[in-house]
Amino acid sequence: MKDEIASAIPQELKEKEGETPVEKTGLEKKELLEQLRAFFESQLLAVLATQNGTAPYVSLVAFASDEKLKYILFSTTKATRKYLNLLANPSVSMLIDNRKNAIEDLRDAMAVTALGKVEPIEDFERSIMEKIYLMKHPQLVDFLHSPTTAFLKIRVEKYIVVTRFQHVVEVSV
Repeated sequence: MKDEIASAIPQELKEKEGETPVEKTGLEKKELLEQLRAFFESQLLAVLATQNGTAPYVSLVAFASDEKLKYILFSTTKATRKYLNLLANPSVSMLIDNRKNAIEDLRDAMAVTALGKVEPIEDFERSIMEKIYLMKHPQLVDFLHSPTTAFLKIRVEKYIVVTRFQHVVEVSV
């Protein structure tokens, strides 16, 4: 098994000491954001990482993003550890990936980490944000409209995109 994993990692992906992620700007940034938009449309779920002061906590959430990728939308029941963590500390990260839990993932999978802060959705924007979210997740309409559900947005500061297992680029939004 160990040899299978080693052979799935191309030689050029061996970690290079001191290599830092490249920040995309200009046309490269625009192209990367277009790729991310399509990637996000293809994925239904993401892993949300919150912090309670002593340890990180991760949860699976259904998500959607606005067209400019400035916000990621998600909903959660208010009576959850995740929600309590968000009230205490709005800084979060969210992982969106397309892994299939196969050896090929080391070469083919893409993982995007969004870093930002969670904010409530304001009354004036709720209608449009709900439309965006429910276009992707129509089965969640009753859950979203429940009084026990919090509908939230992450104001994204930066995306970190990892492809080919170790190729890392960053883009600020």
